[in-house]
Amino acid sequence: MKMGTDTSGYRALRRYRFSSPNQIYLITFTTEKRQTEFFRSDQAARNFCSALNDQRLWQEAKLMCWVLMPDHVHLLIQIGDRESISQLINRIKTNTARKVNLTLDRTGRFWGKGFHDRAVRSEENIVDIARYIVMNPIRAGLVNSVGMYPYWNAIWL
Repeated sequence: MKMGTDTSGYRALRRYRFSSPNQIYLITFTTEKRQTEFFRSDQAARNFCSALNDQRLWQEAKLMCWVLMPDHVHLLIQIGDRESISQLINRIKTNTARKVNLTLDRTGRFWGKGFHDRAVRSEENIVDIARYIVMNPIRAGLVNSVGMYPYWNAIWL
């Protein structure tokens, strides 16, 4: 098969993506070209948080846990039964990019194309996954304790 055709690369990986109703997913998406300068602005990071928590995004889906990193975002979400994971992530990326771009007085692509998703198996402990997510700033060396990092939340608090 030739490289660059519609059946190769990212499109081929996502062609058969299936959203299972009420499924919990671990989602990751990155800034365009993994740029880190966007969230150096505290106001931009706070506005991302505000946009992410906009209740209009979460009509059926449930945001269970999240963390904003300098060049990417991790989300633990449960989708509803009428919307695909792709539709939800597109809405999240659009809403947050609009608000952060306005804050930074910039235009253009903010988030990279696509996202990584992993369905959480029923036997997995969701709280352990949430702990893993919120520990990302510590593993990245940004802070020494979770309490020192302001850009995360979990429904268990």
